[in-house]
Amino acid sequence: MASAAEQLAANMNFGALAKAKELQSRIWFTLGVLIIYRIGTYIPIPGIDPGVMSDVFTQQGGGLLGMLNMFSGGALGRMSIFALNIMPYISAAIIMQLMTAVSPTLEALKKEGETGRKKINQYTRYGTVLLATVQGYGLAVGLEGLQGSTGMAVADPGLYFRVTTVISIVCGVMFLMWLGEQVTSRGVGNGISLIIFAGIVAELPRALAGTLELGRTGAMSTLFILFLLIAAIGIIFFIVFMERAQRRVIVQYPKRQVGNRMFGGESSHLPLKLNTAGVIPAIFASSLLLLPVTLIGFSGGEGPGWVQVLAALLGHGQPLYMILYAVMIAFFCFFYTAIVFNPEETADNLKKYGGFIPGIRPGKNTATYLDFVLTRLTTIGAIYLVAVCLLPEFLIANYSVPFYFGGTSLLIVVTVTMDTVAQIHSHLMQHQYEGLIKKAKLRGRRG
Repeated sequence: MASAAEQLAANMNFGALAKAKELQSRIWFTLGVLIIYRIGTYIPIPGIDPGVMSDVFTQQGGGLLGMLNMFSGGALGRMSIFALNIMPYISAAIIMQLMTAVSPTLEALKKEGETGRKKINQYTRYGTVLLATVQGYGLAVGLEGLQGSTGMAVADPGLYFRVTTVISIVCGVMFLMWLGEQVTSRGVGNGISLIIFAGIVAELPRALAGTLELGRTGAMSTLFILFLLIAAIGIIFFIVFMERAQRRVIVQYPKRQVGNRMFGGESSHLPLKLNTAGVIPAIFASSLLLLPVTLIGFSGGEGPGWVQVLAALLGHGQPLYMILYAVMIAFFCFFYTAIVFNPEETADNLKKYGGFIPGIRPGKNTATYLDFVLTRLTTIGAIYLVAVCLLPEFLIANYSVPFYFGGTSLLIVVTVTMDTVAQIHSHLMQHQYEGLIKKAKLRGRRG
């Protein structure tokens, strides 16, 4: 079976893609949704002067505002209806997963299967509306006090502006959430991840062009630009290597006799990825850390003294920002891995079907061994994610890199690309298997 799967994977090409009509429909649907998303990033919130916003992001675009603007595909800089992107939904999902881990009621609801999952998703949507409302109102208040070199960002501040801004932001977030769910069910890949991916990819050419312009004017040396490009390519290879790394735990199945024939006795393996959580920890940590810092940045230097101190401590390259970012990434690595992989459940399934790990007793001992192996793998994966995500922070702090290219951005782009390609390969393999089954049936009828 494994050799057949490898042969099918090796034979995948554009010809096979042309024959898979359902896969083509899924790909076109996904591309159509991403185009709609990109159009929405250019629809502005009413009552905001785009010239002032452009001026503000020209002055502060190299910091946290520029980073969050890249995640939103430029929507924050244009202050469009998608300014918050999908971040409120991600924050609501984080809160719901944390509550599921500590609340017996939600944990029991999760174990109900599809019905429980739908209820939890509904609670997540309610939380998204609440967070988007609060964050949208904070954004509206911050915009009213925002001032550029040409004047105020909001021409007519007041209650009407705040209400229209909150409605626009909430509707934009909910529409993006719906688009992401549609891509996940009817398209290819994870819809939420693809929306963030599309925003980053859309801003990378502009960031690269700006860096090349700095090299042309002499503001940045050519050698340093070449170093950045080579480092980015090296990081891509490193991310691909680490994301594909896995520990294969050997699983043995005993022989059993049915009548006069012997069955079983074969060995298999249980693949445990080095980074089971994938890109989720980086997205979760960024969404939790960047949003409050960005709202502080919108205060324009005004407000209580502790707010200004907090903004200074959470700046790029500051020790507190680095520590919080690293701790959040490491925490979500272990937390998300514990959610998606349950050693006790896996051990029970192996025992149920007669499988065992050589040298390890079935049941509790197997669960303890799997937990031990997974903990060591997750530790290495957490160190890898922290190193990759903090690399651009050191570049920004020490070398004044004018854009956020590396670390989290490359991690999201590479990981989402690998996951999407893997899903496309899965659909192609399914299509080719169906074709082989149909041919076998036709030959059987002829025979």
